[in-house]
Amino acid sequence: MDSVGPLSRKLFAAAKEHIPGGVNSPVRAFRNVGGEPFFVHKAAGSRIEDVDGKTYIDYIGSWGPNILGHAPVVITNTIHEVAKNGVSFGIPNPFEVEMARTICNWVPSVEKVRMCSSGTEATMSAIRLARGYTKRDFIIKFDGCYHGHSDSLLVAAGSGALTHGEPDSAGVPASFAEKTIVLPYNHPEALEKAFAKQGEQIAAIIVESYPANAGFVLPQPGFLDLLRSITKRHGALLIFDEVMTGFRLGKAGVQGLENLDPDISCFGKVIGGGLPVGAFGGLAKIMNQLAPDGPVYQAGTLSGNPLAMAAGLAQLKELAKPSGYPRLEELGAHFESGLRQVMEAKGMPYRLNRVGSMFCLFFTQREIINVDDVVKQDLEIFKKLFWGCLNKGIYLAPSPYETGFISLAHTEADLDDTLSVIEDVISTI
Repeated sequence: MDSVGPLSRKLFAAAKEHIPGGVNSPVRAFRNVGGEPFFVHKAAGSRIEDVDGKTYIDYIGSWGPNILGHAPVVITNTIHEVAKNGVSFGIPNPFEVEMARTICNWVPSVEKVRMCSSGTEATMSAIRLARGYTKRDFIIKFDGCYHGHSDSLLVAAGSGALTHGEPDSAGVPASFAEKTIVLPYNHPEALEKAFAKQGEQIAAIIVESYPANAGFVLPQPGFLDLLRSITKRHGALLIFDEVMTGFRLGKAGVQGLENLDPDISCFGKVIGGGLPVGAFGGLAKIMNQLAPDGPVYQAGTLSGNPLAMAAGLAQLKELAKPSGYPRLEELGAHFESGLRQVMEAKGMPYRLNRVGSMFCLFFTQREIINVDDVVKQDLEIFKKLFWGCLNKGIYLAPSPYETGFISLAHTEADLDDTLSVIEDVISTI
């Protein structure tokens, strides 16, 4: 099963002595697939190379940011040139102004935006802003939607649809989780009941508009429209977490595809060009509540970092070209068509969700409505597919609960080679 090379094994053993679990983010530990992770030496285009010299076609892309592929010249050159003048100032710089202007121009619902350094920071700050603006305490999130690891959002569903959430991690006080109501995604009745019970206390709904941390789950017709209408009806805010989908599925993300106008949007990933970044923005009357103009405090020493802003701008300019988003859709459609042919030819039970360059394959005949359906797929088949592909130079996410990403550096030949490997592996399962 495990074909990780000797140098990777040696590094992982050393890492476990000095880093909890040997990794700096849990999914990298391969716990969902067994075995040990490999360590990357370098990457370029659609490929990564590990420290033992093995290359892989990569479908993670640093978990979404590398939409142009690895180490695109336009970004590496930009970072090199900007770094000559300094890598961090803690003082306003022109790149953050240009990035803010670009986001506001691309996303109609955003009138003002503030930069930060991670998606977790963006969602955490958006929740604080929503509570400060509405002067209410409760928030609603959906089971299976991940919004980073801040205390208010690292909450699991309670024992029933209307119970308040329970801490999903040690170290999160129960009193924090009590202010978070966790509901099933794509379940209008539960949403209506929650607002009927305590709608006047709810500050906001936060949602991964297309949940991408429980596989890749799509909203049922009308569900996102209901989120917009019910929050307006009760004076609550709607927060779209577009950290993954923002600027990957189009210039205005999911809200552009669905023609919706959330009150606050959270971004990250693509707007940093591969460097750490986050942002949250929305209506000016809401954003003006932030310090120094308003009473809601939020700050960050590295917010608006010139390297991240310049790299992100370079990436967005490439995506804005006619060869940007249409090409990503073309590649995604090619891969989807081929993958469906392989699964059906082999008689494999499956569900496949794909929008643009994001995709997820589920080994089940169940319709994928929410995380309950995702966890009931055949996880053993996924493990066999993962290791079979890894052994043959294809790197898929090491978890059945993650989304795959295609980049502009991928070619039809890359995708066809991948489909051929998947076909071979499926034949042995």
